[in-house]
Amino acid sequence: MKRLAYPLLVVAVIACGFSFLAPPSAAQDGPIRQWLKQRQQQKVAPDASTDAATPITRPGDYRFAIQHDGRTRMYRVHVPTGYDPATPAPLLVALHGGGGNMDYQANDTYYGQITQSDRRGFVAVFPNGFSKRRNGRFATWNAGNCCADARDQNIDDVGFIRQVVSNITRQMNIDRSRVYATGMSNGGMMAYRLACEMPDVFTAIAAVAGTDNTRSCTPRSPVSILHIHARDDGRVLFTGGAGPDTRDRSKVTDFTSVADSVATWVRLNGCPAMPQRSLEKPGAYCELYSPCRGKARVQLCVTETGGHSWPGGVKPRGDEPSQAISANDVMWDFFDRR
Repeated sequence: MKRLAYPLLVVAVIACGFSFLAPPSAAQDGPIRQWLKQRQQQKVAPDASTDAATPITRPGDYRFAIQHDGRTRMYRVHVPTGYDPATPAPLLVALHGGGGNMDYQANDTYYGQITQSDRRGFVAVFPNGFSKRRNGRFATWNAGNCCADARDQNIDDVGFIRQVVSNITRQMNIDRSRVYATGMSNGGMMAYRLACEMPDVFTAIAAVAGTDNTRSCTPRSPVSILHIHARDDGRVLFTGGAGPDTRDRSKVTDFTSVADSVATWVRLNGCPAMPQRSLEKPGAYCELYSPCRGKARVQLCVTETGGHSWPGGVKPRGDEPSQAISANDVMWDFFDRR
């Protein structure tokens, strides 16, 4: 019995630890099984390459580390199961929230973007924001007036993402007319900045729980904008400002309101001032501003509940995401309607 006590103690400690970290919806799987499942989802494919010049011809998951602006920057790529190098594929740049990282955004349990990539056939790219840590955790994006170290050190995240997209379009057969960006919170704010400064690359963006906090915005051409936001968001307030749930309030920006963000892009894209109701269901609605210059569109989707979260997703702690709509489905319906 003495020889078995130590292993049993280790198993008990591991089980307790990962039970605490597992998302509520996965509790029935057991803590260790759920942990193994998440590790498998994040596992890099055997043919993964750290050489950003190597052609990618097979489905799978790849990690890259490149040098940009004197810093090592990381990103991961998911190539869908049906990828055919002979057929141009859409590309989605998915940006994690402030304090997150690329692995968190790529966690299919939380965001479902890997499943959506395989279902819809787009290549999903998960860049890592600026982090002081070598592992890339607790990263942020320089979205203009937000956020944290990336903003304070004026990190060239626009240049980094431009390089990432350039690398991938050389490695794979990408439809350059269908390159999109999305993001959660600070990632959504960064998507707005990409629309401002990279309209030559991005056809459309979808911001979730993150408003337009750019310092200036003079896009050379129209970019379609989808904004998704919960009315009861306690961090990036629907009506503007940083809410009571915002961490480290001494360093946050006074966030732009949802209405002002949408109005800015209605003006920039030359859209009609009055929207049309494009979706209405219990707990959510969408309003569409169209037609706009250059066939662009602006759409706002609002959930009544969900707080600061990704609609249709799973959040391991804090706000329970609204299930009235799926952010993934809404954005791809928007992207596909060109």
